[in-house]
Amino acid sequence: MKWNGSMLIGIAMMLFIVFLSACSGESTQVQIHNHLEEAVNLEEGFESQQESITELEMQEQEIYSQIIDLGMDEFDKIKELAKKATGIIDERTEKIKLEKESIDASREEFNKTRPLIDELEDKELKQEANKMYEMMENRYDSYDKLHEAYTQSLEQEKELYSLLQQEDLEQETLTEQINQINESYQKILDENKNFNKYTTEYNALKKEFYILADMNVTYEDE
Repeated sequence: MKWNGSMLIGIAMMLFIVFLSACSGESTQVQIHNHLEEAVNLEEGFESQQESITELEMQEQEIYSQIIDLGMDEFDKIKELAKKATGIIDERTEKIKLEKESIDASREEFNKTRPLIDELEDKELKQEANKMYEMMENRYDSYDKLHEAYTQSLEQEKELYSLLQQEDLEQETLTEQINQINESYQKILDENKNFNKYTTEYNALKKEFYILADMNVTYEDE
């Protein structure tokens, strides 16, 4: 069993720095901008979980490495480590739930741009906005697939550590469970790659939309 995960990348925060007259009201473009950037803010919970999830994954991998180095004459130690690994899986499960809640909140906010995009009168701007919207929807859909695969792997890992606490465990059963986990890991890696690709493409499309809308924006880290 080997997990070579990579961090998910987040959507870029852009700051809108044009002056808005208090009496003019917000244009459709500005309203879209506000929802887009609030969607970024709502993903802070998602991004804040990434480092701790990765750390927990590394801790569990270390425990697994210790287990496979032990013989059956050290079965009590195996059981102890397996229970510890199960506790780590429970921690990861809770953090993944928080991550999902953050993404779902972001998606709900982002979807508020749909009727506003439909109101855009400039044909080129609307076309660019629709491309941006579709790419972000692809990103959210990709995350849902990633979350499903990750959740499945957590359940499979938990079953693995349950099996490892059985003294009469057969090698065939163990091998089958490990193979299932590795298949889930591959799904995670594939969806991770898709998610990051969609994120990068969305950030580029959002930037292009702001340029076409004549919005003077800058990245937060600039």
